[in-house]
Amino acid sequence: MLSNHSKVIKSDHFQWEGVEKKEYKSDTNNFKDIHRYSLLGEEITDLNFQTRYFEIKPGGFSSLEKHQHPHSVVIIRGSGSVVLDNEVHPIKVHDVVYIAPETIHQFHADHSEELGFICVVDRERDRPVIPNDEVIQSRISSQEVLNKIQK
Repeated sequence: MLSNHSKVIKSDHFQWEGVEKKEYKSDTNNFKDIHRYSLLGEEITDLNFQTRYFEIKPGGFSSLEKHQHPHSVVIIRGSGSVVLDNEVHPIKVHDVVYIAPETIHQFHADHSEELGFICVVDRERDRPVIPNDEVIQSRISSQEVLNKIQK
């Protein structure tokens, strides 16, 4: 049954009213200084997607991972870089990143500011997989990427 209670979630400097700041993940430790906020889709179950905000402190990074589902990211705070398979791309406010299925990826706040982004994913999706050394060696030849990634 669809909800008939539309709402606005007010924000104040990248924090949202009634939305808990959560640990990034609990099943791995291959990340540094990152938190998440589940904005829509966790409790509003009539959405087919989830909208989340991630924030990485300067020097931090997300987990190096890949998965079968695609997702989209919109940078709304700061700047940094993103690893997409064999390439490193600089990213800044208002840039949009599409992550295709099975792409090895990792976000870095490698400038002296927080990197914040909205990430939209399907509600029903597979779990991320951390690529092992064999997968990394078979898919990544760029020395720039190899120097950048954190496992």
